[in-house]
Amino acid sequence: MSTEILSSRRRFLLDSYLGVGGLALLDMLSADVARAATTAASSEPLAPRGQHVKRKAKNCIFVFMEGGVSQMDLFEHKPMLLKFAGKKIPPPRGTVGEIATFAAAPNRVIPPVAELRQSGQSGRWMSTLLPHMSKVADEMAFIHGIKVDNNNHGPAVYHTLTGNQFPGSASVGAWITYGLGSENRDLPGFVVLGDRRGATIGGAGVWGNGYLPAAFQGTLFRNGDTPIIDLKPRESQTAQREELDLLQWMNRKHIGERTHTSELEARVASYELAFRMQTQAPELAAFDKESEATRKMYGFDDPVAEPFGRQLLMARRMIERGVRFVKVLHGAGGDRWDDHGDVAGRIPKHCREIDQPIGGLLRDLKSRGLLDSTLVVWLSEMGRTPFDNNLITDKPGRDHNQYGLCVWMAGGDVKSGATFGETDDFSIRAASEEIPVRDVHATILDLMGLDQNRLTVLHAGRYKKLTDIGGRVIKEVVG
Repeated sequence: MSTEILSSRRRFLLDSYLGVGGLALLDMLSADVARAATTAASSEPLAPRGQHVKRKAKNCIFVFMEGGVSQMDLFEHKPMLLKFAGKKIPPPRGTVGEIATFAAAPNRVIPPVAELRQSGQSGRWMSTLLPHMSKVADEMAFIHGIKVDNNNHGPAVYHTLTGNQFPGSASVGAWITYGLGSENRDLPGFVVLGDRRGATIGGAGVWGNGYLPAAFQGTLFRNGDTPIIDLKPRESQTAQREELDLLQWMNRKHIGERTHTSELEARVASYELAFRMQTQAPELAAFDKESEATRKMYGFDDPVAEPFGRQLLMARRMIERGVRFVKVLHGAGGDRWDDHGDVAGRIPKHCREIDQPIGGLLRDLKSRGLLDSTLVVWLSEMGRTPFDNNLITDKPGRDHNQYGLCVWMAGGDVKSGATFGETDDFSIRAASEEIPVRDVHATILDLMGLDQNRLTVLHAGRYKKLTDIGGRVIKEVVG
């Protein structure tokens, strides 16, 4: 089509009644921009890219506790819980919805299941159920009183992991890999290490690419001796290479005749990656090459801690090899942190599963000189209530609390020992200014050297970003 004809067509559309033509033209131009961006990104989507701002962290280990961790049982010292134990909680201020309803109904305050003591030079309050994490307390920076927008698991999981409580948005790991690429061509840039006991709430959507190109979605590895199935070639590498070359030629021909081929581009790249992984991945999972002292550090000598220890040791081995983002999931099925009953019996088990592996991870990263270049993030989808509404059971539990999420970070430019935010006397909500979860996301991006306002993608006529309307970087926890 000639430039003159195209210009006349655009003028006609712009002059159309009520500007509808102008809207149509904008949509056409947006599609052109999106196609150009997709074409540019698809040529080498995981190629390493520079940071927007200079930060130490180059890789991220993102540890997610599914089910809603009880902040007052692990990290928040609240003497009022002992004073009001067994009694009805005083009416909390500023809560709405389920939390306000629960607090107004008959209830009883539950004291912490174990004593909390101050640890390290920072004086960090930690449960005595976390002796290994207490020893590395000075490496961590905490954010207390974070609010998510929903009090139910599914939407809250999506909100904390994608920035939106509805399915379809890009996950934190996809955004970071989109922004920085990966430093290893032979392994995925974004890996998910699942809990062997079952699937996560929300499924693959919580590590999905959303509206980003499909190359940036997470790749799920299994927890166990065979994290990747069908890894051994079925035939000679020569025959496999010839078969793959033919398949790639056919796919490239198909792509050349079409637009909006992000998913097929990702599939083409995944075939090549799978071929290369057949030589790299077996060595990655060879834990027998780790010293006995290292395996013990991660809890391999404790059958309760060993499964999660394997996940974290695998995470360390991955970032050591240049994988950009590793999401580690803990809690599935009846073993989630969703302790509506028997909180005194369940929390000690949860803590035993994660304490030694997490303490070991931070010590191991530091001893290898990797903690400076690795951001470690620990979070759940919500906090818990300090009371129980079931007055009959002799094994009370805690309910959901969208106002009480607690997050800690370590490594990179994290200000070790720092604290931001505080909950009220009963650990229900922020004692002063509310902290939206988008502020946490903005801080994570900043610690990885990414500017939330520059990390965008055009989708449906609007530039999307992880923090949506924008978050505040919590400078109080950034060194």
